[in-house]
Amino acid sequence: MDQAPKSAIQAAQPIEWTESGVVILDQRLLPDREVRNTYTDYRQVARAIREMEIRGAPAIGVAAAMGAALGVERSPARTLEELRAEFDVICEALAETRPTAMDLFWAIARMRRTFAAACDAAARATAPAAALEGVRGAMVHEAQLVHQEKREHDESMGRYGAPLLPQRGRVMTQCNAGALATAGIGTALGVIRMAIYQGHELEVFVPETRPYLQGARLTAWELQQAGIPLVLITDNMVGHCLKTQGVGAIVVGADRVAANGDTANKIGTYQMAVLAREHAVAFYVAAPISTLDLSIPSGDAIPIEERSAKEVTHLRGVRVAPDVPAAHPAFDVTPARFITAIITERGVARPPYEESLKKLCRE
Repeated sequence: MDQAPKSAIQAAQPIEWTESGVVILDQRLLPDREVRNTYTDYRQVARAIREMEIRGAPAIGVAAAMGAALGVERSPARTLEELRAEFDVICEALAETRPTAMDLFWAIARMRRTFAAACDAAARATAPAAALEGVRGAMVHEAQLVHQEKREHDESMGRYGAPLLPQRGRVMTQCNAGALATAGIGTALGVIRMAIYQGHELEVFVPETRPYLQGARLTAWELQQAGIPLVLITDNMVGHCLKTQGVGAIVVGADRVAANGDTANKIGTYQMAVLAREHAVAFYVAAPISTLDLSIPSGDAIPIEERSAKEVTHLRGVRVAPDVPAAHPAFDVTPARFITAIITERGVARPPYEESLKKLCRE
């Protein structure tokens, strides 16, 4: 079969490890400007995560891994003991940035394991200076490996998820779960990209995703860059479009998935899932295994980040509301009963999720 242009599967990358430092695309400035900042200090990477210069659960995980590696590589520590003490501070600074995204804590835990193993090897070495360099090298290698694995996992999710989408017609997504959010081709958008690459003829309905406008600024930009047809809508058009526009499926990303399949994603996802059930539209979640948190039984235990009220009362620095109290929960939790299937890099999980997710995690 003829394939769609490669632009359907290629995507801009939000983060890169270089000899000069960690290079991050400032997503706050898109789509107006493409600005990449080079950071040489882990505290700068932590700030970039906290201030949403880089966002999206898998991309946050990559950034945390690179931040941890950067902190070790650029550390002035002259002994293993000094480096161990500093590494705890590095990990704590990264862990305090965003509370909801599971990939952040997954990445920090992974880098802690790598650091411990490298330190154990260094402690047995006879040349202390060379041993420290070995620890630094191991951390940089692991961060690059995390990045590469995320790319591969996105493509695997795409291949598993593409057959679930209509051969032709309309689909809908929420927020931005594309390359900008993952450092690969995307989770939700990766599924859509792969389907189009395989010959599906799809048009994507993109809610703006207030208050941060990730849909309008980021998803619309990604799809436009790839030449994928799209329609941008406001968040309060979702129900109307599901009722009247022939949307055949919804696919969204996730920031954390509980053991029972309850899923935290960008605010607005829950109501979209409820509306999908009302209109008999399949609702899929695309998320890597690293986003699963089987340690919590349900979504009730997922911490929900509360962001600044100013992000609601102001739009890109311009006041759009009077000086009144405003709420800004950044995420909501969609109960598992509204989710048709969860697409991972190891396969597709279906209800009952307590069994299917556990099985995928064991593989």
